[in-house]
Amino acid sequence: MSLTAEQAKVMGDYMLADFENEVAANKRVIAAIPLGKEGYSPDPKNMTALDLAWHIARTEPFFLNSVSAGEFVRGDNKRPENVRNAQDVMAWYDANVQPALARAKGLSGEQLAKTVDFFGVTKMPAVNCLLFMVKHGAHHRGQLSAYLRPMGAKVPNIYGKSADSV
Repeated sequence: MSLTAEQAKVMGDYMLADFENEVAANKRVIAAIPLGKEGYSPDPKNMTALDLAWHIARTEPFFLNSVSAGEFVRGDNKRPENVRNAQDVMAWYDANVQPALARAKGLSGEQLAKTVDFFGVTKMPAVNCLLFMVKHGAHHRGQLSAYLRPMGAKVPNIYGKSADSV
């Protein structure tokens, strides 16, 4: 897909503005993980609630910073030892997502239209990576929200009220 710089800038600005709403929804879902239930997982194949929350929180600044840098480089995705509960994830997310978002908002149309290699799997305009980031986050937030009731928590509003927030 070939985009002009102007098209990429319009798309990027829209997606980053929309992403700010996704950040708020992510924070509500992550914050709902009950203390002491971080190790919950519905099946041994699934990530634990804490690891899934970390995956969401870690991946979004990674995507934003990678798009800003114009390249995706594998890094260490392991959850740090000091991240032991939802509050720790939230503190890390708050400290890292906003600077990465500000950096991405400053990208030019040319930077957003530039083709980037996504780990050798595909090549696409950088702006398309932002769309992939939003979809990725929504997917994993949906998984985490499905963990909440079995953990004894309430599902917060995500795109509107939930049965627990009415």
